[in-house]
Amino acid sequence: MKSPYVSELEPNRVIQTSFLVHSKEIRQKKSGELYLSLLLGDRTGELDAKMWDNVADVLDAFERDDFVKVKGMVQVFHNRPQLTIHKMRRMDDSEIEFGDYFPSSKRDANEMWRELREIVAGIANPHLKALLEALLEDEGVARRYRIAPAAKQIHHAYLGGLIEHVLSLCTLARLTAAHYPHVDVDLLITGVVLHDIGKIYELNYERGFSYSSEGQLLGHIHIGIRMVAEKLQNLPDFPPALRTLVEHMILSHHGELEYGSPKVPLFPEALLLHYLDDMDSKMECMRALIEHDRQVEGCFTGFNSALDRPVLKKDRFLNGEGSARSRAAAPVPAPPAAPVATPERAAHPLFAPKSDSQFADKLKQALQPVQPQQES
Repeated sequence: MKSPYVSELEPNRVIQTSFLVHSKEIRQKKSGELYLSLLLGDRTGELDAKMWDNVADVLDAFERDDFVKVKGMVQVFHNRPQLTIHKMRRMDDSEIEFGDYFPSSKRDANEMWRELREIVAGIANPHLKALLEALLEDEGVARRYRIAPAAKQIHHAYLGGLIEHVLSLCTLARLTAAHYPHVDVDLLITGVVLHDIGKIYELNYERGFSYSSEGQLLGHIHIGIRMVAEKLQNLPDFPPALRTLVEHMILSHHGELEYGSPKVPLFPEALLLHYLDDMDSKMECMRALIEHDRQVEGCFTGFNSALDRPVLKKDRFLNGEGSARSRAAAPVPAPPAAPVATPERAAHPLFAPKSDSQFADKLKQALQPVQPQQES
């Protein structure tokens, strides 16, 4: 087991430990010399790191997603921990325990899998139950569904995150279906289990989290539709109209066309799936932001582009760190420049574009200078 973890680091101490390289940039000092700017991590979080000297010795020795052993000093820079690296080397896979470096669900994977199978076994509609069992009994699907993250970085971005997200949605689906008696709970649960199933192939998660080629080219919605279609080939009695409803729930679960869904939800179960998915995603995003925020002082996290805001660290605030003096020392972080678009960012409801009002559009048109007409 590695020690210390990112969450255990203290300022002004020399450490010697190992990390997974999340990003690597070669930059240039004002003097023209090169230095390394790194983002290192383990299962407890991430750490900014810089190597200012002797860079030539390690420049080509490691790349992103490699494991490295480092020695250096932890300091606070711009209210965040930063590691100044004195020495480092690339580590062989045989030297590390993979579980030390990849964030994972706190719940047991086999326990979550049993819970999911029990939920599916309780579905009364024989056609929906047969479809779900055909998918979950596929050995390749089952292996990946147990360990896949729900996202690369936005929400439930850890091993086992997908199934944990789905189980959370199953609980919410049952609660809300009981409140709305016209909702078909079997259809809603089916949409919950299948809405993100394409992510098991959209993402790579064997060594860090990234998009697969299939994920880049198709996306999880299309992959999920294809997976369902393949299993339905062996279920000839599956009602065509019911198939259309299941496919619509997968296609529309992002809620809006600009969020990446080719269709908006057009019946109650599809609409409810969208809102439950959006709520669970945002609640987990907020929880993780508070837990892993790297701000040393103050009661607000850094600005989060997914939520389009910083988040209050409630416990710190209630313990007095939200006083006028603290607020003056650590103002609410301002939003950074617009982030670079990624497949996940472009397709996820958390990155909803902010449109102007109709009044604002008319006002902008009225303020445009009048173009002189040319005489014929």
